[in-house]
Amino acid sequence: MKITVFGATGGTGLELLRQGLERAHDITAVVRDASRLPADLRHRLDVVEADIMNPAAIAPAVKGRDAVLSAMGSRERGPTTVQTGSITSIVAAMGREGARRLLMVSAAGLEADAGDGLFTRYVLKPLVIQRLFRHSYADLARAERLLRAADLDWTIVRPARLTDDGRTNAYRTAWDLSIRGGLKTTRADVADCMLQLIGDRASIGHVISVAS
Repeated sequence: MKITVFGATGGTGLELLRQGLERAHDITAVVRDASRLPADLRHRLDVVEADIMNPAAIAPAVKGRDAVLSAMGSRERGPTTVQTGSITSIVAAMGREGARRLLMVSAAGLEADAGDGLFTRYVLKPLVIQRLFRHSYADLARAERLLRAADLDWTIVRPARLTDDGRTNAYRTAWDLSIRGGLKTTRADVADCMLQLIGDRASIGHVISVAS
């Protein structure tokens, strides 16, 4: 397939690139600075340097693609609009070019629901996690609302705390619910899950939780 990856130089983005190439996908990586891509990957990708917040600048990178994957994230602990701004721009660019399939990485801590155990649902998420990451989660929540309202074939992927432990080949998923006991997710597992979901039409319009 032809796929475009935003946030390609981050931990999850790099896993998407590597695993996508393993699957023989034709990959476009949209980055601000191409020098941040590992040399062993750079020559195997179509690399586009562009400002993701500018829909006109990224429109050529989404034209004719089978799927667009956003692994954008903010390293800031304070107020941020990285997720909101990037999703707004990607949605606009895809609408302009007629692209349909968009998968976005979010976070499992964003909501507490019936899939959680009682402690996680009523204490850990609302009193600890959501307070600690309140700025980035507020941005993610806005981005999710924008994506849900978009006329696109979207899927939101919510991992737990991200780690670099590698692919487990034994991760769990849940649709529209949190995963009980799902405390961490490797970035490699997130990438594997997203790449598998691209062609899963049943996942369109759903939130997929993933835990290693």
